[in-house]
Amino acid sequence: MLKVISTLQLGGTLRHRQLHTGITRFKRRKTAEEKKSPRIIEYSPKKLQPNNSTPANSAIDIWRYMSVSQLAKKLQRPLDDVQEAMLYVRGADNIEAAAKLEDLKIIQEIAKKLGVKTRVVAAPETTAEDEHKERDVTPRPPAAAELLQQRYPVVTVMGHVDHGKTTLLDSLRGADVAAGEAGGITQHIGAFTVTLENGERVTFLDTPGHAAFSAMRARGAVATDIIVLVVAAEDGVMAQTREVIQLAKEAQVPIIVALNKIDKPEANIEKSKRELAQMGLALEEHGGDVQVIPISALKGTNLQLLAEAVSTQATLMGLKADPTGLVEGIVVESKTDPRRGKLSTAIVSRGTLRKGSVLISGLSHAKVRGLFDHNGQPLTEAPPGTPVEILGWRELPLAGELILEVESEKKAHAVLKYREHQAQLEKIESSSDDIRKKEEEHQAKYRAEREARRLAGRFRMRGGQRVKQVDPNDGCPRVSVIVKGDVHGSVEAILDVLETYNSNDRCRLDIVHYGVGNVTEGDLELAKAFNAIIYAFSVDMPQVKMAKEVTVKSYNVIYRLIDDLKEQLSSQLPAVEVEEALGEANVLQHFFINEGRKEIPVAGCRCTKGVLKKSQKFRLVREGEIIYDGALESMRHLKNEVDSIKKDVECGLRFKDTKVLPQAGDILQCYATHMEAQQTDWDPGF
Repeated sequence: MLKVISTLQLGGTLRHRQLHTGITRFKRRKTAEEKKSPRIIEYSPKKLQPNNSTPANSAIDIWRYMSVSQLAKKLQRPLDDVQEAMLYVRGADNIEAAAKLEDLKIIQEIAKKLGVKTRVVAAPETTAEDEHKERDVTPRPPAAAELLQQRYPVVTVMGHVDHGKTTLLDSLRGADVAAGEAGGITQHIGAFTVTLENGERVTFLDTPGHAAFSAMRARGAVATDIIVLVVAAEDGVMAQTREVIQLAKEAQVPIIVALNKIDKPEANIEKSKRELAQMGLALEEHGGDVQVIPISALKGTNLQLLAEAVSTQATLMGLKADPTGLVEGIVVESKTDPRRGKLSTAIVSRGTLRKGSVLISGLSHAKVRGLFDHNGQPLTEAPPGTPVEILGWRELPLAGELILEVESEKKAHAVLKYREHQAQLEKIESSSDDIRKKEEEHQAKYRAEREARRLAGRFRMRGGQRVKQVDPNDGCPRVSVIVKGDVHGSVEAILDVLETYNSNDRCRLDIVHYGVGNVTEGDLELAKAFNAIIYAFSVDMPQVKMAKEVTVKSYNVIYRLIDDLKEQLSSQLPAVEVEEALGEANVLQHFFINEGRKEIPVAGCRCTKGVLKKSQKFRLVREGEIIYDGALESMRHLKNEVDSIKKDVECGLRFKDTKVLPQAGDILQCYATHMEAQQTDWDPGF
């Protein structure tokens, strides 16, 4: 409102008058051109909406399977507001931020409750990446330096079979483990903590040495800080020694060489050191950083020096870890205990593991019900660097898998569901080439059959007997096996050996089933259905009544199991006819004798090698070509009929086939045949 003072002069008198007017009084008049233009409706400006809300007259984009957090982001509203609105929408039960909204009507109803219109669009391409970030779990970023604390070193004892690895560990911890191993051979990874004489604690891993367990040695190299390479001074560098050096170089893990068995008279320390240097190890005496400690694990010689070398190496490395936050670790071994269920031996690398934690490992998860050390004693917590046996797995984790802790079991189930989906996609993608190849073969076969029907005529193919379809593999012998082992590593090693079998064209090897744990009634039923042999590796045998119709064989050394399987494969191979050379003769001349009205050819020969027997087969060879192969009608020495001719004796031979005409210079071979069992040519590598 404007106030204007107006001055008027009335009759010589000046008077002042106040006039009150508004902004509309100053409105500009329209020109003639503006009056002719179309009418424009002008609206008064509305009050601007706040930045944290969406205008009621604008529509937001929605799509199927969008998450609650994505909807809140599109609505430009706090997550709490959206979750509160979902409480009043029928069917919107899961209000978690990562929950997926499958029904578009529910999404529209939630937006309607918040006073916003919607427009259905296709899901954006970044949804998969966002889903991966929300659904899967990964290791945390490196911790800050102020959170790191010193931890125990993880030392793996590696080396060739029978070089004294387990005996060395026995001496270090004062327990007899080798006596408990089958044949004195370590069959799986053992993890335990040892307190050295200087008071420091070290986590030791004992890995198998023989060829069948290369995958376990690789796992040991990945999970370790320091490798103690045990080399027997009497043998020097062997096959598994070279493999361990290669694994250590690939994983960039420092090596300490323990030169064992120096007390034996045939020990050659200098020769072993030269062989190690030839393998590329820079020994300390040659200016390198690899320590070589001569020891005797059996007598305890220089074990204190080895312990000090391990302690010094760990100090130089400055091993530290973050004991706070969510747990991270690695599965060393897993097994099924008949009384306690599924167990895994793991090493904690970050965080502190406690009872009640929810863990994820590959496609397995656990709510920890118990923690135990290597002696079976319960633990309240496991800091970084500690080997611990975890009880509470729902499924058996695979050895070598990463262990990650999650906040809740609900989160664990979501992660497992996502990982299973990803595994299925990878499986489909990897098998797409095989599927395409089979489709092409099927199409080619179909076109060939269709062309054959066309050439044969329409009506000619209608009648007649249908050809029975025969499986091309029906005539091939086969051996079906079921493998059950005590721990996952043992089963994995056995399957790795079975994969080297490459004689399926002679006898098929079918792996019906494999698993960890004792032989169950289900395994027996499966073996009965497939006529399979059950190989139980270091597990309990079933009851005799249950296993009377099924072959169950128990072994605790992998070599013996494979030897038995080779015998089973050989027994299925058909016997072959084997030829045995008995003698040889030269044809000196040929002549004819009369029998009635017929002239019968006779070969005059001299035996030059072995013995000629009338009852056996004879082969007539002329210039490398076989003229006759069959039996004799007559064998005579002078005028007497005989059964055999010895070396350097002349004779006359008459063949059953009278059309065969022997010539001077031909070679006559006498041989016998017999059936002999075949042996499989499978070479598992040990």
